[in-house]
Amino acid sequence: MPDLAWWAWALLCLAAIVVGVSKTAVPGANAISVAIFAALLPARQSTGALLVLLLVADLFAIVAYRRHVDWATLLRLAPAVVAGLLLGVLFLAFADDEGVRRVIGALLLAVIAFTLGWRRLRRAVEDPGPHRLAAATYGTLGGFTTMVANAAGPVMSMYFLAARFPVKLWLGTAAWSFFLINVSKLPFSIGLGLITPSGLLLDLVLVPLVVAGALSGRWLAGRLDQRLFERLVIGFTVVGALYLLLAP
Repeated sequence: MPDLAWWAWALLCLAAIVVGVSKTAVPGANAISVAIFAALLPARQSTGALLVLLLVADLFAIVAYRRHVDWATLLRLAPAVVAGLLLGVLFLAFADDEGVRRVIGALLLAVIAFTLGWRRLRRAVEDPGPHRLAAATYGTLGGFTTMVANAAGPVMSMYFLAARFPVKLWLGTAAWSFFLINVSKLPFSIGLGLITPSGLLLDLVLVPLVVAGALSGRWLAGRLDQRLFERLVIGFTVVGALYLLLAP
């Protein structure tokens, strides 16, 4: 078990709750969990510990939103996500902890800028449909960021934001997407030494808080206005990205 101060444990407990809420209510909020784990644990170890918690939350999310899934979107994203995952494996084989944090923070900010610009351009040409370029861009970045730091939530949320998904369809499609991605990451994470015995002990302590967060998020999602939902996603993503990029 990691030897941490009481305030560090308090932050990890908060991060575990946010993991659950991010899966069933506000996907971009997971950027906060990524930042907390990366700040309190070695960045590579934090990736493995967080992955297990995300898988637990994924199970709650796919049950909660099993009737709200756009399978065509998942198939469209799949090739790019796989390519991004493989790039992430190569990166982790050579990168150190600081490099991981900085790269993810920079990518998240770039994704936000790209998404807002993309939405403005599409609004100007009155074209609400999905594009192959967007699927390739977000899918590759999502695969890379999820492998490197479990930060695909904000990236893929930006794709669903650009595609103007309603809240429940957004959450259901994202739930199945992340579950399938996270399961596929397990062999790579074990092989790279990201999942450790001490990390699993930490997960065992935090899992009940993930469950509580997921149940709370399910209640919250039915009461969120679409515009507020989108603003929360963007706001949490910006905060998490800036922390990863600027933290000492």
